[in-house]
Amino acid sequence: MLGWSERDLCDAHDLVMLDLDGVVYVGGAAVPRAADAIEAARQRGARPAFITNNASRTPETVASHLEELGVRADPGDVVTSAQAAARVLAQQLAPGARVVMLGADGLRRALEEEGLEPVGVEDEAEAVVTGYGPDVLWRDVMRAAVRIRDGLWWVASNTDLSIPTPYGTAPGHGVLVETLSRFSGVDPVVAGKPARPLLEETVRRVGGERPLMVGDRLDTDIEGAVALGLPSLLVRTGVTGLAELVEARRHERPTYLAADLGGLLRPHPEVGREGEGWTCGGWRATVADGARVVVDGDGAEDDWWRAVACAAWDHLDRTGAVVGVDDLVPPGVGGPR
Repeated sequence: MLGWSERDLCDAHDLVMLDLDGVVYVGGAAVPRAADAIEAARQRGARPAFITNNASRTPETVASHLEELGVRADPGDVVTSAQAAARVLAQQLAPGARVVMLGADGLRRALEEEGLEPVGVEDEAEAVVTGYGPDVLWRDVMRAAVRIRDGLWWVASNTDLSIPTPYGTAPGHGVLVETLSRFSGVDPVVAGKPARPLLEETVRRVGGERPLMVGDRLDTDIEGAVALGLPSLLVRTGVTGLAELVEARRHERPTYLAADLGGLLRPHPEVGREGEGWTCGGWRATVADGARVVVDGDGAEDDWWRAVACAAWDHLDRTGAVVGVDDLVPPGVGGPR
């Protein structure tokens, strides 16, 4: 179930690892109040780290974009899956090792910073690394696939199946990973969330003894935190809505819930078991007829979500069945509850 904190989260954690799209910005626009919340947390001693599974952009490019949106950021505050992948390679290969690269500038830069030499698909090499790159040629994909099949060690930056673009959601690097894997029969070492390397690399680069992961996706941000045994905050400014939340399995459940990054600046109350229901603030959530969540009471919006989540997860763990929420309308949305 959910955790709780008597202290404001930014006082309880000295490193706040922030996913970007869906948390700090959505598409090309900043999430309302996100910049102010991040700066307030920074001023109170919690260092923000901006982490991304997108391996195509350099930390300088990411930091510049954040500055344009009003978020104070230095390149040293940014950690990418390209950097995590390069670190994975550097830990296994000798300095100066040649690595076949399929990707963009962010991946090339990360390899070079780790003392590795990115090379083409026909060159002698000790490994291959792949990352999102819109200009990667199909003939290079084919050649790399054959070399992976024939035994060349493969590291993938991430496995995200989709990526946001100005023209809508498009196939992400995970689609290429699936293609290469199906052809070669090989599963890569993965650097990005939910795998361990990206979060481990963030802690190593930025520092912090009490890290907190903040994200909007259960299957990458939150699952990655759970895999490392780290606390996490799920914000509702991105892709996770009520239907996705109540379906979350144990390995996808956050420690804390909040509407947005303002949740960093507040304590988080305990959700208690009361008979057949779960209570938080003035709300009580129960599962009726073994099929749907019913909520009574009044209070803060975040407390409503906390009570509903715990009631749904408890039912899922006991019965294996996902509760129905089609008729359930959160406070602030309008209409009957």
